[in-house]
Amino acid sequence: VFPTRCCSPSIDSQRYNDDGHPTASSEEQKKVEGSVDCFFKGARTTARVEEGFPLLQRERHVAFLMKGLNHLPQGYQDLDASRPWLCYWILHAIELLDVQLYTEMKLSVANFLGRCQHPDGGFGGGPDQQAHLAPTYAAVNALCILGCEEAYRVINRKTLYNFLKRMKQPDGSFIMHEGGESDVRGAYCALSVAKLTNVFTPSLFEGTAEWVVKCQTYEGGFGGVPGMEAHGGYTFCGFAALVFLEREILCNHKNLLRWLVNRQMRFEGGFQGRTNKLVDGCYSFWQGGAFPLLHKVLFAMGNDSLSMESWMFDQVALQEYILICCQEPNGGLVDKPGKPRDYYHTCYLLSGLSVAQHFGGGILGTTCILGDPKNELTTIHPLYNIGMENSVAALKYFGLQPVPEGDDENS
Repeated sequence: VFPTRCCSPSIDSQRYNDDGHPTASSEEQKKVEGSVDCFFKGARTTARVEEGFPLLQRERHVAFLMKGLNHLPQGYQDLDASRPWLCYWILHAIELLDVQLYTEMKLSVANFLGRCQHPDGGFGGGPDQQAHLAPTYAAVNALCILGCEEAYRVINRKTLYNFLKRMKQPDGSFIMHEGGESDVRGAYCALSVAKLTNVFTPSLFEGTAEWVVKCQTYEGGFGGVPGMEAHGGYTFCGFAALVFLEREILCNHKNLLRWLVNRQMRFEGGFQGRTNKLVDGCYSFWQGGAFPLLHKVLFAMGNDSLSMESWMFDQVALQEYILICCQEPNGGLVDKPGKPRDYYHTCYLLSGLSVAQHFGGGILGTTCILGDPKNELTTIHPLYNIGMENSVAALKYFGLQPVPEGDDENS
């Protein structure tokens, strides 16, 4: 696919128009559009002379990621409580780029994540830290990406189940840690690890769907808790939680779709996280990843107006934004032009790029690859956000294990 959209003079008609009434937020929007336009103008020239433009700088991204997997610079010390997240972000990005790790490296990462596991269940942000649902999700995903039995066996499924039970609240929500607050991330993280490791029980998630659907707002997206503003990350977590529970019928799909499609920026092509906010590369997945889930739900409901070739967003526009505007020349990807690279954005920009490239994800699926065919990434499982092959392998492995019983349950 040739980058015709950003190379067309008509792209300027998609710029933000403040109707002569500038505000602080409208001025910021114009600044971002100006920085993006510089990349688009460069693309118009480069596309004429470079076959296969735009090119995913695969080798540079791999070098950036592998360096981080071995050693992190001092600037990352403030993420000491997010070390399983760093493992997940890096491993998932490497997985998407189809890089195979040596067995020694896999075992080293698995051993480290094992040290992050709390004796009473779940994983903390580092060794000897308090168990927390967010790093638990990250650690389980990372171990499943490693994809070897030694990694799978790190997860103590019985104590994990007990940890999830302790996080469960009477109203159906989940707190993130002992003494913490509930939000929709907790429900998603709990469901993801429970489903992936086969510790899911209906009683564990009784009332969860009813609580989650209360987080859907008048706009159509989901907030962190009932009554809060709709947000891209919370919307993915909320809707994915309902899909996990097979209770997606509870939410308003029409409003959700309207909210999602309106988060794709008309000029930049990427997604914003909330109404009247700036484009941010991480929402390439948090917003873009919700479309496959919603497509599947609407198809199952018999919606005959759905395309069988593409998602309900502009897949080429998103790929243009990612490949033209968000690649750091020395490797890694960025939120938006002018921002520094980091592992978080590298992970979720590549996840979003994979979603934009692949429709369906199966034998009957189609691909839409902008630029060089070598830009194609591994297909992801949109519910877990790990590679499809690794998610299937993990589900198969843990599916053969019995569902553990909690400490307070009868044998």
